[in-house]
Amino acid sequence: MGITVDVAYKSLNKFSEILCGDQVEILKTADSDILILADGMGSGVKANILSTLTSKILGTMFLNGATLEECVDTIVQTLPVCQVRHVAYSTFSILQVFQNGEAYLVEFDNPGCIFIQDGKLVPIPKNLRTIEGKQINEYRFQVKRGDALILMSDGTVHAGVGQLLNFGWQWEDIAAYAVKQYAVTVSAIRLAASICQACDELYMMRPGDDTTVACMRIIDKKSVHLMTGPASNPEDDQKMVANFMSDAEAKTVVCGGTSATIVSRVLNRPMDVSLDYSDPEIPPIAYINGIDLVTEGVLTLNRVLQLLRRFVQNETVAEDFFEELDKPNGASMIARMIIEDCTELHMYVGKAINSAYQNPDLPFDLGIRQNLVDQLKKTIEEMGKPVTVTYY
Repeated sequence: MGITVDVAYKSLNKFSEILCGDQVEILKTADSDILILADGMGSGVKANILSTLTSKILGTMFLNGATLEECVDTIVQTLPVCQVRHVAYSTFSILQVFQNGEAYLVEFDNPGCIFIQDGKLVPIPKNLRTIEGKQINEYRFQVKRGDALILMSDGTVHAGVGQLLNFGWQWEDIAAYAVKQYAVTVSAIRLAASICQACDELYMMRPGDDTTVACMRIIDKKSVHLMTGPASNPEDDQKMVANFMSDAEAKTVVCGGTSATIVSRVLNRPMDVSLDYSDPEIPPIAYINGIDLVTEGVLTLNRVLQLLRRFVQNETVAEDFFEELDKPNGASMIARMIIEDCTELHMYVGKAINSAYQNPDLPFDLGIRQNLVDQLKKTIEEMGKPVTVTYY
């Protein structure tokens, strides 16, 4: 079957707390993707410690082939005991999706997983097991392209309690809202952020509990090829462009005026430069037939890096971040493509030195292209997307 996933999450800290008591781990194995959501008891530092330990232990053990019984036993034996409540407590949900479409779900005291298939809510049967005195739901099922699965902490169902809603936002209502949003959102992060934003509004922007929504969408593999910088040896131009264009299914992005000129010459296709400055700080894009996006180089990639770092740091607060992401400038268009329309990135990087970027008056982030490429690679890999870089 060979499916892949788009996975993302959004968290809200309890009002006045610096640390979030929920933690999410996104992991990959050779044949599967794993999403873990842990919710520590209480809030603040203690909850953060409990959920971090739980998510890290579960992630490490699952990657090493441990059984569910071994995982739960280790958590029970490891978590520190709260001296006030005299219990060590963290709820958790684990979702593992294999490339052949098999899915494995484990839930302990978190709100149930929302499973959307063919645009409709699909119930997940209960298969309760008692392990170390804990009632745990364990279920195996099949997924297909287009499906969405949503894990939540209990801050979602507590939203609005005693304020806008008497009994909070009921699971059935959250699920119905998720189905509606599924029909209009294009990515996991927008789906997660829209549900989280609704919770924030029900809390009247003062969350009474840590709130996390983690979403996994089952999608086709989507490769993006990005070329930037001229090759150190001009004789390699033909080879560089050929490799860049080697995958007919991949989306193609060229960053840099010199790079665009090389692509235009090698492919024998004219380049047209737009005169539309939608953002005075970002140079306009250009157009080459058969290339999805052509932009300026270092200034644009530096803004891309800033947007991706905001994404990694979970700063996807609905309007602010997505308004920036939807702007019609080259940097926002690249960042949106990487976040929402990319499962793996291949970068083709020329090592020729451009003297314009060695100006000591420029900020450090605009220094050498190599530094910028390294930072982009690291940040995109933190998003859970594999990156390969080929230098010329």
